[in-house]
Amino acid sequence: MTNNDILRRIRYAFDFNDSKMIAIFALADHEVTREQVSEWLKADDDAAFQKCRDEQLAIFLNGLINDRRGKREGEQPVPERRLNYNIVFRKLKIALNLTAEEILAIFELTNVRISKHELSAFFRKPSHKNYRECQSQVLRNFLMGIELKYRAKD
Repeated sequence: MTNNDILRRIRYAFDFNDSKMIAIFALADHEVTREQVSEWLKADDDAAFQKCRDEQLAIFLNGLINDRRGKREGEQPVPERRLNYNIVFRKLKIALNLTAEEILAIFELTNVRISKHELSAFFRKPSHKNYRECQSQVLRNFLMGIELKYRAKD
């Protein structure tokens, strides 16, 4: 799963238009153009497609946290230069203000069942003995569950 896939899925799940995407980047004190957003959201085989770098996705996720929970006082978090699925998962959890039970319910929407202990392992520090690396399919199922929970019904 690429950063572009994650960006597309979040945009679709919350029905964000280009202006909202630009505004979310702005909430993390970063300016992007409509053209940049459009290039990141294009299909991978499109000639105008541009790869979304880790730092750009981290900025977007920080902006999403600010959008959903309000901008915190003082200095803003520095966007990560390298992302992994655990960091993306944690940032989405924070942005949506989800408890462990709510996350497990989101997974159940996609017929995925994991224990509370497995879930907490994704949010531990990598140096912790019970840390578990979040795999692509776990994040994909979580994003699909978010889509099922938050996407406006037509």
